[in-house]
Amino acid sequence: MSLHVEVTGSGEPLLLIHGWGMHGGMWGSVAERLAQDFRVIAVDLPGHGFSQNTGAEDVGWVERSDTHRLSEAGGGYRCAQPTLQGSLDSIVDELSAQFDEPLNLCGWSLGGQVAMRWAQRYPQQVSRLALVASTPCFVQRPGWDCAMAEATLAEFAVALEQNYALTLRRFLALQVRGSENERELLVSLRTALFSRGEPELAALQSGLNILRDCDLREALAEIDQPVLVIAGERDTLTPPQASRHIAERMPQARLTVLAGAAHAPFLSHPDQFVACLKSFLDE
Repeated sequence: MSLHVEVTGSGEPLLLIHGWGMHGGMWGSVAERLAQDFRVIAVDLPGHGFSQNTGAEDVGWVERSDTHRLSEAGGGYRCAQPTLQGSLDSIVDELSAQFDEPLNLCGWSLGGQVAMRWAQRYPQQVSRLALVASTPCFVQRPGWDCAMAEATLAEFAVALEQNYALTLRRFLALQVRGSENERELLVSLRTALFSRGEPELAALQSGLNILRDCDLREALAEIDQPVLVIAGERDTLTPPQASRHIAERMPQARLTVLAGAAHAPFLSHPDQFVACLKSFLDE
């Protein structure tokens, strides 16, 4: 099993890292629009989308323009056999090993935690960092209230064991709650969710463990790359206060709050999102 990515466009590399239970195709038309100016690399995290150890032929690296497979270290990348087991560091190490050039990273939700740890752990590999609806700490802790209650996340873990397809659909509803065009956005997300197959249960469980255990608050001051923090004004999963905390503690960070958006601002407000991200990356 090889890590699956789709490469579109040309220019500076921009790696898109999706959130828990999702896949690289969730970026939708935003990836295509960004590819007009950048070499966009949309990854399926291990155990998600086409990066699943199903026993089938490896999907590998593909160039979306002609579906050419880059499975032999083409395009400056090296294939590996990653898993989503273990710690956040193990995921970052596995992803980092695929690339031999500096990257711009754009991480959504759990993908934002991966991106932050990547920038801290391998600073020479990260040029710029965009964090979308992300947080340094997903669950509430003493002195940290702008997060999900740990009991709520534990309920998700139990429900995952019983019916993980239904649990993922419930999670989608939380992501769009309160957003403008909430109903249409939920239909779009549900249509895309299993378009690359259902994610592996072990990967989902491991991802929840990372969300439960990860606390990057003390690491924020060590991340000195230019950072754009994009928050949804109505996000209930990673509230804007968490994004504000990131922006205030990173040396070179700025915050943009998209009015009317919830946890998936790149889907609900694609024009504003693309304009904001392109402006940041062009500096």
